[in-house]
Amino acid sequence: MVQKTPSANHRWCHRWGLWFAAHAKQPQKEQSLKDMTCESQIMSQTLLAIRRSRADSFEGRDLNYREFEKEEDQLCQLDVGNLRIRQHVNPLRHALMIPAEAPNWKEVFEDATLPLMVDIGSVTFVNELLRVSLHRKEIAGSGRFLMWLAKRTSSSMNYLGLEIRPKLVTRAEYWVNELGLKNVHFISTNAMVSFQQLVSTYPGPLMLVSILCPDPHFKKKHHKRRVVQKPLVDSIVNNLAHGGQVFIQSDVLDVALDMRNYFDAVHDKLVHIDSVDPSLPCDGEGWVLNNPMGIRTEREIHAEFEGCKIYRRVYKKVQH
Repeated sequence: MVQKTPSANHRWCHRWGLWFAAHAKQPQKEQSLKDMTCESQIMSQTLLAIRRSRADSFEGRDLNYREFEKEEDQLCQLDVGNLRIRQHVNPLRHALMIPAEAPNWKEVFEDATLPLMVDIGSVTFVNELLRVSLHRKEIAGSGRFLMWLAKRTSSSMNYLGLEIRPKLVTRAEYWVNELGLKNVHFISTNAMVSFQQLVSTYPGPLMLVSILCPDPHFKKKHHKRRVVQKPLVDSIVNNLAHGGQVFIQSDVLDVALDMRNYFDAVHDKLVHIDSVDPSLPCDGEGWVLNNPMGIRTEREIHAEFEGCKIYRRVYKKVQH
């Protein structure tokens, strides 16, 4: 019997070890695949439930969400339906620090002298939790919050949505054209650097600014990426007409508190709504209990579906 040399024995053990490792892990891979399939099915069912809830809401009935969603499924292949977009964009990237040029407002709106509402992050994501379904679709907002308002007040107010993700703006503009709305417009830009340049050139008065469920940027080192910073707050306050309002909300308490602290700090120009309008009741911590707009964002609809609390503040500009 020929005795194996150490080198040959070593090679044999190595090959056997690789074979054993590959086959031994196979059941774990199969189990993992089953778990992933099960998870995808659960997520898909949850997604379906949310879409039904959204479509059956009064907001959904008014804008005919079901027809939107049928067309969205068809538009996926055209890159304007359901989109897979980065969840959190770094607004401090050099490419995003260039202010957007103000459009010709007379071309954008049918009547550019009407009061203006600006929604910052108006096409933002609905929820990070539901990133995966059977077809790997991401759920994203679509700017329907502004579209609903524009449809209801087509002759009395204009609406401008500022969103940092270009693809979401492309889709929102598609729906605006489909609905034939002449008083709502979306611009792909970083509101942190473009708000002043855009709003200061608008011919009419700025009456309302909303910042609803902005990107949370949870890590402390990334808090500087949050859209609500002192320069933006100062710009909002300086451009807001007397009697104009600021509406902020988030389902993340830390983010809501951060925004609240910035706007509370300009108490010489802004007062919270509960001190001038008792029709908007607050809880014991100063959060507005009900949405004052008469319309919920898609993120808000989903958060309430999940049983989450929404933290809201409404400020009004007054003369002291």
